[in-house]
Amino acid sequence: MPFQILLLEPCWFLGDLVCVLFNFSPFITVCASVVNMLLISVDRYVAICDPLRYPAKITAKTIRICVLLCWIYSVFYSFLFLPDNLKQPGRYNSCYGECVISVNVAIDIVFGFIIPISSIIILYMRVFVVAVSQARSMRSHIAAVKLQRSVTVTVKKSELKAARTLGVVVAVFLMCYCPSYCVGFSGYDIVMGSSTNLFIVFLVYFNSCLNPVIYAFFYPWFRKCVKLILTLQILLPNSCEANVL
Repeated sequence: MPFQILLLEPCWFLGDLVCVLFNFSPFITVCASVVNMLLISVDRYVAICDPLRYPAKITAKTIRICVLLCWIYSVFYSFLFLPDNLKQPGRYNSCYGECVISVNVAIDIVFGFIIPISSIIILYMRVFVVAVSQARSMRSHIAAVKLQRSVTVTVKKSELKAARTLGVVVAVFLMCYCPSYCVGFSGYDIVMGSSTNLFIVFLVYFNSCLNPVIYAFFYPWFRKCVKLILTLQILLPNSCEANVL
């Protein structure tokens, strides 16, 4: 936030290297955010489309490895299309006091937006088809296996609710990030610190602000966990035994 406030000034006072690092860190976090949504989509896909083998496929070790690879990929990806800025900070400045970053927009749009978002949409289409098929199958056997159906429906509703929540997160992500990528794809240069640039940056940061609100709205257990944290009850010795479900 302190660095972002400095963009309101027409001149950058912190030097070329800080300018590059200031713009480099958001690239990492944005890329990690997109890849995380893709990983969650894969998790929901396996949970709904292959529930019997889900516990064997999605283990704690698998999740830790995927999260680690996600951040490694994000750092490597950011280095990939910012090499000139890192090797020679300020090389694209036309005068003293500018903070200009040159990125390969085509690579960023294809590998940082189109491919992951398309993968998420395809996975959701598959999840939707399987969910509809399972719903029809359960309705056809409602009289014969009423008790079993009740248990199955409870599980499936939980999984579908998680998938629906992620769908809302993805929709909000698209609304917040599309303006930035559309401007980059059009080739229109935005002056750092201009009202257009500030609005686009605001949308990107606002997306990160909305995600916790979305999860809090859809998940009662998330609201209970936040309450435990804010009221400092999580510091109590028996907090690990708290029932949040």
